Amino acid sequence: MEKLFASIVTIGDELLIGQVIDTNSAFIGQELNKIGVTVKAKHAIGDEWKDIWNTLNEASKESSIVLITGGLGPTADDITKPLLCEYFGGKMILHQPTLEWVTYLFEEIFKRPMIERNRKQAEVPDCCTVLKNEKGTAPGMMFEKDGKLFFSMPGVPSEMKNLMIQVLQIIQQKFKTPAIEHRTLLTMGLGESFLAEHIKNFEENLPPNVKLAYLPNYGLVRLRLTGHGENKTQLVQQLDDLFQVLKSQLNHVLVADEDIPIEAAIGKVLLEKKKTMCTAESCTGGYIAHKLTEIPGSSQYYFGTIVSYDNSIKQNVLKVKQETLEKFGAVSEETAKEMAVNALKLMSTDYCVAVSGIMGPTGGTVEKPVGLVWIAATSKEGKIETKQFNFRFERRRNIEMTATNALNFLRKFIIEN
Repeated sequence: MEKLFASIVTIGDELLIGQVIDTNSAFIGQELNKIGVTVKAKHAIGDEWKDIWNTLNEASKESSIVLITGGLGPTADDITKPLLCEYFGGKMILHQPTLEWVTYLFEEIFKRPMIERNRKQAEVPDCCTVLKNEKGTAPGMMFEKDGKLFFSMPGVPSEMKNLMIQVLQIIQQKFKTPAIEHRTLLTMGLGESFLAEHIKNFEENLPPNVKLAYLPNYGLVRLRLTGHGENKTQLVQQLDDLFQVLKSQLNHVLVADEDIPIEAAIGKVLLEKKKTMCTAESCTGGYIAHKLTEIPGSSQYYFGTIVSYDNSIKQNVLKVKQETLEKFGAVSEETAKEMAVNALKLMSTDYCVAVSGIMGPTGGTVEKPVGLVWIAATSKEGKIETKQFNFRFERRRNIEMTATNALNFLRKFIIEN
């Protein structure tokens, strides 16, 4: 079975200048993949009539499905709807069900008068199929041309996501989609090139319908097996067998055998062992706590953090000895140890990880350069391990690397102890 291709078109000057981060494309791509649709290309364009028109021409040549987000609001810079009307040779009409919906929203929900600008939200090209937007005022629209489908949705993520439910149903009704399956490993400890060399034979002997991708990020590397096929049952078995081989070859650097972040991986370990943890942070300023609490259900195993950014907090709250700070400094193995041990006592958890380092771009010395980090992990049984890292990147990446390595260091500490 041939692949079914889709193109994603995101519209808005705010996307091009970085004022708004495009999360819509990622969500749409993930959802299309689940039903066997392959994303051929993503196009980000500004609010320019000619650019949008030309992009639609290009997208329709490369794909059977085109998904458009943005430009459907009530202001002058929102030109997607009139452009689509002209592109598909239609004329604007008032869609009564949409008018009733918009009127209900303003009068009953928003408790505001509906002005003419809002009323125009109910105008649509007569050549489209209207998709009701239950999360907002701008309706979604579907157009058909030469056997291809075009979907236009608002750029507001919550509205787009709700409309995608209808879009996916229509795609599955109109097209026979092939099976697509993924298996993902999360690894840490080997760089991308070393991983590729280690599993060279495995990769070279993959069947034609299966590909392996490397996705590095802040010291972690995800390896994703992707398979295409007509028979989903056979494809699942094929990928499961290959995945077991891959796991066995990378067991020494394996963090998780599913597509989850490191903070979720350590959470799974703690839940399985029915243990708890806390953190003591200096250089990361609470970022490790932030990553941990982004995971739903983390309150079952994560108690909290003490951000001792200043030495006075290290001394007065974490009870790091003054002589330790004076003799060894805030960024030292000795200080990290005391931070971990005393935070664990304060929060009465099973484990604690502490970090102290120099994130830059200033603050480094010859003896202690920017990027120097000490990480300490301890348990309520009194076991403690430390490790020194030297990252030497820019500030943001140093913080990310510190957080990632601290979580993995504690994960391994828990497993090994």
